[in-house]
Amino acid sequence: MKFGMNLLLWSGNIEEEHYPILEMLKDAGFDGVEVPLFAYDVNQCAALGKHIDQLGLERTAVTVRNEEDNPISPDPAVRAAGVNLNKRALDCCQALGATFLCGPFHSALGLFSGAGPTDDEIAWGIESMHAVAEYAQTCNVTLAIEYLNRFECYLLNSAADTVRFVEAVDHPNCKMMYDTFHANIEEKDVASAIRSCSQHTVHVHISENDRSTPGTGLVHWDTTFDTLKETGYEGWLMVEAFGLALPELAAATKIWRRMYETEEQLARDALNFMKSEWEKRA
Repeated sequence: MKFGMNLLLWSGNIEEEHYPILEMLKDAGFDGVEVPLFAYDVNQCAALGKHIDQLGLERTAVTVRNEEDNPISPDPAVRAAGVNLNKRALDCCQALGATFLCGPFHSALGLFSGAGPTDDEIAWGIESMHAVAEYAQTCNVTLAIEYLNRFECYLLNSAADTVRFVEAVDHPNCKMMYDTFHANIEEKDVASAIRSCSQHTVHVHISENDRSTPGTGLVHWDTTFDTLKETGYEGWLMVEAFGLALPELAAATKIWRRMYETEEQLARDALNFMKSEWEKRA
């Protein structure tokens, strides 16, 4: 098992000024970090990857799509823009040294039609993701598709939705991830959800119901850890928490108040929580 921390708690663009945060996370005992890819600067990612190597940390990456590059848009040019930006994110993964690209890059974040996905939107999403998966294979990166709750997107809102999507894409480099925050909203039975997607799950976000410190809220943690252990999951447990660092995502994440003492305290407490819960089940 590997324990990591998503850097979105601090910034959507990790630059040299953020390097002390990486050093703190290494000192705290994390195995790796999750790097947000919103700027798509390959040279910046290469420099960041080198520094992460020097610290002895591993890394994954996360990205999102927006209205102007929505992979399920009825406009072919917009869908193509989405595919191209996902490919640029994969170029950044290569430069960074990340072998997993995670996130809801299947459709636009925070954009709604007023209904569920149409057959055309599902088909466009599958077509777009297959093209991205083909490119991911050349980059030695695995896609970890993330489903979101119904207040953040409408294409993929459950484990069942995402299993169907991944199986339709039908590519060895297209897998999925499980996020405890979104599952807490959308799944009626967390254990059944985890079991149903276990054969496709390559990544897990550990996120509290209010997106602050894991272990302090209402997520069904015993069931979550018990079932991950039961299904043989041995990948990343990656903390995802949000604060006030990303005003551009506030409309989607609905985070505009601070719910922890400091970012460092949240990270250290979250790591201790994950390790203690996993050790209980050794």
